[in-house]
Amino acid sequence: MPQSLAKNYIHLIWSTKHRKPLIDKTIKDNLHAYMAGICNKLECPALEIGGIADHVHIVCKLSRKIALMKLIEEVKSHSSKWMKTKGDQYQNFYWQNGYGAFSVNPKEIDIVINYIKNQEEHHKERSFQEEYRAFLDQYKMEYDERYMWD
Repeated sequence: MPQSLAKNYIHLIWSTKHRKPLIDKTIKDNLHAYMAGICNKLECPALEIGGIADHVHIVCKLSRKIALMKLIEEVKSHSSKWMKTKGDQYQNFYWQNGYGAFSVNPKEIDIVINYIKNQEEHHKERSFQEEYRAFLDQYKMEYDERYMWD
């Protein structure tokens, strides 16, 4: 086959270190736009980025030219450094070490986008930990609770 084709939608989730509520309403939109810029620069166009004060969701198309781990490393490291330049209140901003990455069926991409857009609503009823466990269970992923929350 002379042509390489790929279309992989990925839903990424991670929290701030110790789930500290550091992503306030004054910085949230700019942070999400900055993260989208990183994704786009890596040829992984961000379709939606959202979250609340203690975590973020990204749905993007994964480029066939970059490993998933490299995408996450670049987004997390550059956005964390960027946050620290935005004021004294963000000097201790860090992302957690881990992440969740879930494949998305192209037929369900609009469902995931809408889910991310409505994060404020979802989290009136469930915590980040409850939400994250639900994703792990939905995708039948094994995990050890002792290592989940750093």
